[in-house]
Amino acid sequence: MTKLSNVVVLDEKTLLAIANGEKKFDNRANNTGRPVNKKSNRQQRLAKQAFYNDVNDKFVSGNVFNVNNNEYKYSVGNKGLGCVICNVTKSHVCNVDYIGRTKVNGYTFVLGKRVNVELNLKTLKFVK
Repeated sequence: MTKLSNVVVLDEKTLLAIANGEKKFDNRANNTGRPVNKKSNRQQRLAKQAFYNDVNDKFVSGNVFNVNNNEYKYSVGNKGLGCVICNVTKSHVCNVDYIGRTKVNGYTFVLGKRVNVELNLKTLKFVK
């Protein structure tokens, strides 16, 4: 008789867990069956969209980011839009009136005049 090296003996508890779906038997569900061409236009577009979603989620969730060597973070207000505050001094910097996929528009008042502020989410450096 030859000895089989790839045979796995499972006990009754493990078999019941697999039958009930509590334990995964193998990882076949995650395999699409063919390799992915990372250089294709579709994969590059999907990677770019994933990056935009990730950066937008980081901004909206209030992660700290750097602009001109200063740390800021977004704080949500009552009506869905909030303001950007300085993370060091906890002071108000500007109000946010639009959050897009890659841009954030805001405004502040300096000496009685309205100054528009635009943040490009693609270029923000988030602090870990």
